[in-house]
Amino acid sequence: MKKINILDIYHNKINFNKDIIISGWVRSCRNSKLGISFLQIYDGSCFHSIQVIIKKNIIKNYKKKILKLNVGCSIIVHGILIKSIGKKQLFEILSNKIYIIGLVNNPNKYPISPKKHTLKYLRIYSHLRPRTNIIGVVTRIRNILFKKIHSFLFKLGYYWIPTPIITCLNAEGGGDMFNVFFNKYHKKNNKKLYKKNDFFGKKTYLTVSGQLTLESYACSLSKVYSFGPVFRAENSNTRRHLAEFWMLEVEKSFSNLYDIIILSEKFIKFLIKVVLKKCCYELDFLKSNIDLDIYNRLNKILLKKFIIISYDEAVKILLNKKIIINNNKSKFINITSDQEKYLVNNYFKFPIFIINSPKEIKSFYMRINKDKKTVASVDLLVPGTGEILGGSEREERLNKLDKSISFFNLKIEDYYWYRDLRKYGTVPHSGFGIGFERLISYITGIKNVKDIIPFPRTVNNINF
Repeated sequence: MKKINILDIYHNKINFNKDIIISGWVRSCRNSKLGISFLQIYDGSCFHSIQVIIKKNIIKNYKKKILKLNVGCSIIVHGILIKSIGKKQLFEILSNKIYIIGLVNNPNKYPISPKKHTLKYLRIYSHLRPRTNIIGVVTRIRNILFKKIHSFLFKLGYYWIPTPIITCLNAEGGGDMFNVFFNKYHKKNNKKLYKKNDFFGKKTYLTVSGQLTLESYACSLSKVYSFGPVFRAENSNTRRHLAEFWMLEVEKSFSNLYDIIILSEKFIKFLIKVVLKKCCYELDFLKSNIDLDIYNRLNKILLKKFIIISYDEAVKILLNKKIIINNNKSKFINITSDQEKYLVNNYFKFPIFIINSPKEIKSFYMRINKDKKTVASVDLLVPGTGEILGGSEREERLNKLDKSISFFNLKIEDYYWYRDLRKYGTVPHSGFGIGFERLISYITGIKNVKDIIPFPRTVNNINF
């Protein structure tokens, strides 16, 4: 007899009164004085678990085997799928044979007990927390978003490019990066003595972005994207920051700032529609446990266009509302993350694109505007999460790019190949990047990105 998964049962692929085999883990167990045990079994194939009924007069060694079962044990169940007489489930399995695969050593110390745990507590047990409903929900939503991101861009004719993870350049032109070292060792007096060796012949780092290398393919294949891990050595332990996270980056030739604004809005609304359609059980759970307003919040996003304001307009709003007190005599005012929160959470209460930021606070590769003070940049802020997207027109004019490299005190020789893209058939092009974990955080309503990624890497935390 072929083993099936619980998802098949909920999709009505299995007939009642039919012999079936399932395997999984015990989520809860209850033993009655009448010699009947009730187990809730899950196998990870879907949100649901299924009830298994075990009767003393049917199962051999009931006392020695079944009464030893507890939460977390893994088992294989043979039985018959029947309609449930209870109100909590539509069907259940009447078992006629149980195989115990793995018991839980010392059940009293099992970290993932049936009681409700905080997300902060579950981070301590990142290797076991997938056994909880909340992390299972996040995983399934993450999985379907990953799949649909690729299919959305494929249908629009974008090519996926695996950009390098090891690099010798900082794509952002500043900030801290993780160094990559290769250590050789030799033995002396039976001790290992390490000697640092530059494997590549120059300093190398883990990438903060694949954008610059991605641009080279955009300037040949027109429409490209990369999707993979990036690394930021920021000494910041907030709910929005990770040292390792996943980034989607999109580049398009012969495009301007408004082209990517239109594309990114269409893209995000598409993903929200997917989750609303495909993840109903997961959203129901999130509504009960995380965000009571999740359906209204997500559906509201689909009803109208995202708001577009300039950086100067954002500053004026903050000055008028006295969120900024202008004691700054410099050429521009740098909007802080708290001020961004006010704009998106309190003032607009809706996603906003902030465009045309001062060049001083942006990256060297962004196209300088005619005012020579701002660049053709865009940042998308969403309520509750903050910034989830950043993009710009890329500076395609060689003389302007060189001035920008100089302005940010970068070494022009380090960017020789990047400059070649402007020397040999340059084209206007634009792109954006989306932090995958922040996007999931926004959709699910789970505030801390440490609860979105399977094994969070943050300051002073790399336990797995």
